[in-house]
Amino acid sequence: MTGLTQRDLVEEYFAGFRASDHPRILATLTDDVEWVIHGHRTTRGKAEFDGEIENPAFTGSPELHVQRVHQDGPVVVTTGEGGGVSVEHGPFRFAFNDLFTFRDGLIARVDSYVVALP
Repeated sequence: MTGLTQRDLVEEYFAGFRASDHPRILATLTDDVEWVIHGHRTTRGKAEFDGEIENPAFTGSPELHVQRVHQDGPVVVTTGEGGGVSVEHGPFRFAFNDLFTFRDGLIARVDSYVVALP
């Protein structure tokens, strides 16, 4: 995905999640990407990351509304709100904060913080 800015890649990442488009998401990542979903799990490498894109505990694609984006060097921080459907509990809403760390023009690490909303 050469020629895209870090912010462009983050938007591409979110667009991929909104459509459950695995290749689109994976194209934004380094091969050794690390995804730390704080309080839940950590994935290492594209294969593990891919397995978490459509977690079997949820159905369908998530709604993701990015509200703020801040960039400082190799880091892009986003905040927003979203919604999804849990297999066990049905629809739910959440607030999120994702911190993307870049290396060589791709996302090398994602730190995700997710908080349930009423």
